[in-house]
Amino acid sequence: MDRITTPFDITSTAHDVAAGIDLTGKRAIVTGGASGIGVETARALAQAGAEVTLAVRDLAAGERVAADIRSTATGGAVDVHPLELTDLDSIDAFASAWDGPLDLLVNNAGVMATPETYTDQGWELQFATNHLGHFRLAHGLHEALAASGKARIVAVSSSAHFRSPVIFDDLFFDFMPYDPWAAYGQSKTANVLFAVEATRRWRADGITANSLMPGAIATNLQRHSGGATTPPDQRKTIEQGASTSVLLATSPLLEGVGGRYFVNNQEAVVVDRPTDDMTGVAAYALDPGNAARLWDVSVELLGT
Repeated sequence: MDRITTPFDITSTAHDVAAGIDLTGKRAIVTGGASGIGVETARALAQAGAEVTLAVRDLAAGERVAADIRSTATGGAVDVHPLELTDLDSIDAFASAWDGPLDLLVNNAGVMATPETYTDQGWELQFATNHLGHFRLAHGLHEALAASGKARIVAVSSSAHFRSPVIFDDLFFDFMPYDPWAAYGQSKTANVLFAVEATRRWRADGITANSLMPGAIATNLQRHSGGATTPPDQRKTIEQGASTSVLLATSPLLEGVGGRYFVNNQEAVVVDRPTDDMTGVAAYALDPGNAARLWDVSVELLGT
């Protein structure tokens, strides 16, 4: 399995990687499309001609973003629908309201390093939002993705996956003292594992999934983290931060390719230790046994 390389790098923007791509007739969903890199991901897809749905918690913010994208993108239409990833009824309502094929699902929404918080089900908030919510959404949209014939799922992960594997014996910190960064890291590892197993299970339906590290970007995601500590030469603008998501959603190099993790628009190399430049991917995050186990655990928790 050859490693995928591209002509793009850490400085490339979403506009750069989508240049020359025609998504006319394609339909896309971007969760968390009302802020941060979700906005620029949605903008690039719309500029390439896709019909984009912003799946958002804050409808007013979503409508403002949609209006802004419509004013700058001459391609596809942009609409807005409510989605709360910690509310299973909200997820199910969103999925059941979807009509027709779905070509691109960008699982972009997320929370990071939050204070210790649990859902009504007793699930730790970051794992519930970043993994379980998107897992249920993908399942609810599976029929629509399969109807595309060549659907792609993009899972926004993070180099924070180095902070923790999925701790199957204590997912929700019942025994371990809660650590916001360990919880975030576990959820981001889960994003990578989801892409691995979704591709294995759904490839026959024409569905592939890949994950990525967007980079160090100053957005609302950092509101609980105390600010950026990344060296200046490794920081990105929001437009640069959206580039790898857009690459995975649009590049011909990713046609039929799944279960891989990308950083700075390149497929990452498996490493034994975290790297200073946030590139690389931990072996446990791509391990097929871990991926299959997480899938089964998620199905059991959600009753999917």
